[in-house]
Amino acid sequence: MFGSFTKGTAAGRRYVIRTAAFMSGYVAVNVAAIFGAFDDLASPVAAWALAATVSAPVVGQIWATLSLMRESDEFVRALIAKLFILAAGLSMAIATFWGFGESYADAPHLPAWFVYPLFWACFGLVAPFVKSSR
Repeated sequence: MFGSFTKGTAAGRRYVIRTAAFMSGYVAVNVAAIFGAFDDLASPVAAWALAATVSAPVVGQIWATLSLMRESDEFVRALIAKLFILAAGLSMAIATFWGFGESYADAPHLPAWFVYPLFWACFGLVAPFVKSSR
């Protein structure tokens, strides 16, 4: 995702390992949910525990990205920060647009967790256009 500017660096390798670890857990819990492993949750507490469990890898992925920034040189840190800010802003703009579409134009409801994959999609969309730390 961060292309050639982290390729082969120790920080880049740690980022890839951390991402693989966190996203493996994220996928595993979601696949289990899709196949009905959690369909019989008896209490709201168990349901909230599941929500926390599936959200934990998202927090881990954000930490992995921030760690990559901390462990990288100034140029890479600035590029990732710029990408992060642009992707966050674009994600908020799209989510706000869709939310108002739900309120005023009968757009179908989308769950709030869609913001996370939307953020990474926006990150990927803006990445080819960010070539400078300025």
